[in-house]
Amino acid sequence: MKNILLIGGSHGIGLSIVKELQDTHHLYVASRTDESLDHENITHLNFDATTDSLDISELPETLDGFVYCPGSINLKPFKMMSLETIKEDMQLNFFAMVNVVKEIISKMNEGSSMVFFSTVAVGTGMPFHTSVAAAKGAIEGFAKSLAAEYAPRVRVNVVAPSLVDTPLAKRLLNNDKKRELMSDRHPLKRVGNAEDIANTAVFLLSDKSSWMTGQIIGVDGGLSTLNVN
Repeated sequence: MKNILLIGGSHGIGLSIVKELQDTHHLYVASRTDESLDHENITHLNFDATTDSLDISELPETLDGFVYCPGSINLKPFKMMSLETIKEDMQLNFFAMVNVVKEIISKMNEGSSMVFFSTVAVGTGMPFHTSVAAAKGAIEGFAKSLAAEYAPRVRVNVVAPSLVDTPLAKRLLNNDKKRELMSDRHPLKRVGNAEDIANTAVFLLSDKSSWMTGQIIGVDGGLSTLNVN
């Protein structure tokens, strides 16, 4: 079995990835909680990405895959966005991810895969997304450079979703009217679900994507490329 490390994996997209992989992979899930992680192939590591350093002694000698799941959705007009919030978004989304990559990059096997997450708002400018788009944009640039530096040994790709129905987005989807409005924005007329994104991440971790690296993959209901309204 391949060894996969996930930062975050107790909720939302991360948990969906875990459920897809737990029967066929050894999973090391580093997160603040271990709810829903009861499986013989899962090793849980208590870890807060914003404050903790990853104890690599708890990991196997080599890794075949890595996924960084933590993220934020702070949507406000720029004039109401504090500098502190912008720093916090950058810390959680980008710097905490870089800290883990620095720790584990030497453990990545030949042909291994790293998967990060961005947002459709990086490539398609959207109001009120200044903070999250800046943080996720940093991830996209970092991933492409890392992919170039570590090719052909390690593949690095990024999934860029639109709005996904997860606990992180519950404020944006907490009534039928909001859900209808958000669904109608997308050419496929629905918001995403965690499985939509998890399926792409699982593909990128697998050998089926072995000729893909340095890519930003939009999984966004067509929002970034189609205008059908």
